[in-house]
Amino acid sequence: MGNFTTSDGLSLYYSDTGSGLPILCLAGLTRCSDDFCFVAPHLSGHRLIMLDYRGRGRSDWAKDISTYSVPREAQDALELLDHLGLESCAVLGTSRGGMIAMFMAATAKSRLLGVALNDVGPELAAKDLKRIFNYLGVPPTERSWADAAKSRAAQMPGFENVPHARWMQEVKNMFDQSAGGLSLRYDPQLREAVRHSFTEPSHDLWPLFAALDGVPLCLLRGANSNLLSAQTSQKMFEKHPDMIKTEVPDRGHTPFLDEPEALEALHRWIKVMKK
Repeated sequence: MGNFTTSDGLSLYYSDTGSGLPILCLAGLTRCSDDFCFVAPHLSGHRLIMLDYRGRGRSDWAKDISTYSVPREAQDALELLDHLGLESCAVLGTSRGGMIAMFMAATAKSRLLGVALNDVGPELAAKDLKRIFNYLGVPPTERSWADAAKSRAAQMPGFENVPHARWMQEVKNMFDQSAGGLSLRYDPQLREAVRHSFTEPSHDLWPLFAALDGVPLCLLRGANSNLLSAQTSQKMFEKHPDMIKTEVPDRGHTPFLDEPEALEALHRWIKVMKK
């Protein structure tokens, strides 16, 4: 575990554990590397590198919030690889992390050994994007992790049969707790930085997905996901028929990654890369 300094002077936190196939784990928009605590024990035979994006988790906040963008975060990821002396790696990207992986494919494809996309693709439902924007940057009203866990369970569409202990760990990954209550683990200005991507017509992202041609791919979709539709998932598979594709039952956006279906697909993906 440590920090490295980006080319524009921010200190970003990362962890680097294990040995073998290097897998760079990239989290969702407001999340940090702690999200991969559920899957990490199941990938112990590999080198897991986890990054807290700028403005999230234990990394510095940016003075220039315009740098809270997919292109700059992709550059940060590549600079981390340079810092570690890695020519290439696999990327396991959840939501925003998958977008970053696709951008890396378009700009630095030779650095990618493979890409696993966790409930993300080149088309995302506008209605669910608006739902995400509604809570983006808004401080939690709950005073404790216990209260937040109860709220989280009630507010997450598409999630079934999730034990309370899992929601407790989820909110600990999301919020800091102090005597004054709970606080966000990311820069609230992220809301303004990404407002345009939620409130303006989206760009055509299929060329970014097309850039993944020839890269070993895996797509995990929450069977109840409102963000990544089954139709888009199928269209992605038609464009990349060698892609490993699975749906994770009882999950919306995004699967935790330690579900049996998710693990089976991830292990198949890793096996392809190791051939």
